[in-house]
Amino acid sequence: MGVGKKIRLNNVLNPETGKTIIVPMDHGVSSGPIDGIVNIREAVQRVARGGADAVVIHKGNVRLVFGDGRKNIGLIVHISASTDWSPRKNDKVLVGAVEEALKLGADMVSIHVNMGAEGEREMLRDFGIVSRACEEWQIPLLAMIYGRGPKIENQYDPKVVAHCARLGAELGADIVKVPYTGDPETFAKVVEGAGIPVVIAGGPKMKSAEDVLRMVEGAIKAGGAGLSIGRNVFQAEDPAKMVAAMRAIVHEGKGVEEALQILRG
Repeated sequence: MGVGKKIRLNNVLNPETGKTIIVPMDHGVSSGPIDGIVNIREAVQRVARGGADAVVIHKGNVRLVFGDGRKNIGLIVHISASTDWSPRKNDKVLVGAVEEALKLGADMVSIHVNMGAEGEREMLRDFGIVSRACEEWQIPLLAMIYGRGPKIENQYDPKVVAHCARLGAELGADIVKVPYTGDPETFAKVVEGAGIPVVIAGGPKMKSAEDVLRMVEGAIKAGGAGLSIGRNVFQAEDPAKMVAAMRAIVHEGKGVEEALQILRG
C-alpha cells in the first residue's frame, strides 16, 4: 500500500486499534429522507460527537455537511446506487467517480456489490474499474458486499458471507463490509478467509440496543475490524450515545454491560 493510501486510511481505520466505527448515511438515494437522516448535516454531527470514525454519504451531501470546510470525522464518498423502487434494486450502478471523491476531500470511496444478483457481472466490472482508479489515485476503497440473488437462500450463511468477504479482498478493497453470520466462531472464519479488515453491516433496525451491541461484541471477538452500521445508529434514541457505547467495545475492549451503562448514562 502506497503512502497516500496509508495517510487517508488512517482517517478511517484507527491506527492505534486497527479498528473503525463507520456510520453509513447513503440511504437517501435508496430509500429517501428516512428517519434519522432527514437533516443530513445534523445527523453527521450527532455521530461525530459520539466518536464515530467515519460516515458514508453521497457526493451531493458533501457540500451540505462539510461546505464550511471543517471536517471532524472521516469522509467516505459512496459512488454506487439504486433505489427501492427499481424492479432490480439489487443491481447497483456507478453514480460517481474516484476523481470526484478526491476533489470533494474524501478519505475513502465506497461501492456496493450484490453477489448473485442479475447484474452481478456489471457490478464486478465496475468494482475492477474503481479498484484500479483507487490504486492510481492512492485513495482507499471500502467494498460493501452482500449475497443477494436467485441462487442465494440465506445471505447470512457463513459460506456466502465468507465468499463476499474474499471477493472484496481479491478485487482490491482495503476494507470489506459484509453481514454478520450470527456468532463469533463462524465469523472468525470469514475474517480469516478475507485477509483484509472486515467490518459488519447492521441490516434492518433491530429490536433493542443490547442486540446491536452484542452483535458488535461478537464481531470484535471474532477478529473483525469494527462496524459499518447505519439505521441501528442514526435511528437510535440517542445516536451520539449509541456510538460512544460502540466505541467502548470496538476501541476500548469493553464488554456489552459496560457499553450499556454508557448508553443509559
